[in-house]
Amino acid sequence: MIGNAADKKNPVPQGLYLPATRHGSMIFTAGMTPRKDGVLQFTGPVLADADPGLHKDAMILACSNALAAAEAQLAEGESLSAILSLTVYIAAEPGFTAHSKLADFASEFLKSRLGERGIGSRAAVGVATLPGNSPVEVQLVAAV
Repeated sequence: MIGNAADKKNPVPQGLYLPATRHGSMIFTAGMTPRKDGVLQFTGPVLADADPGLHKDAMILACSNALAAAEAQLAEGESLSAILSLTVYIAAEPGFTAHSKLADFASEFLKSRLGERGIGSRAAVGVATLPGNSPVEVQLVAAV
């Protein structure tokens, strides 16, 4: 864990939902887009022939928001024991096929922050659109 819950700044919800909820030792985050202080920093869609690296910063920001939301559910002295599931949504044009490569940026970010505890199961899903015209969205399920 990096700091305690009092140190965490929860991402700003864009609707009627909580950034994360905890039930026992499980934490579920909402889908997080690449926002800073509630403002979308990147817009999509991901073009069919796009180099996934062009969207690395957007993916890392979205994933860092999801991790911050999860960590904000921790009590003092607690830490995340595992990322159980990572779901990455990519607003991509038809023909884009590098979903897994783009999702790897989120996996690499989680591993850099949590070590092997940051790697769990994963889905990378292409969608037509995402909220606010975001190119990516990340959702986590974590264990305490």
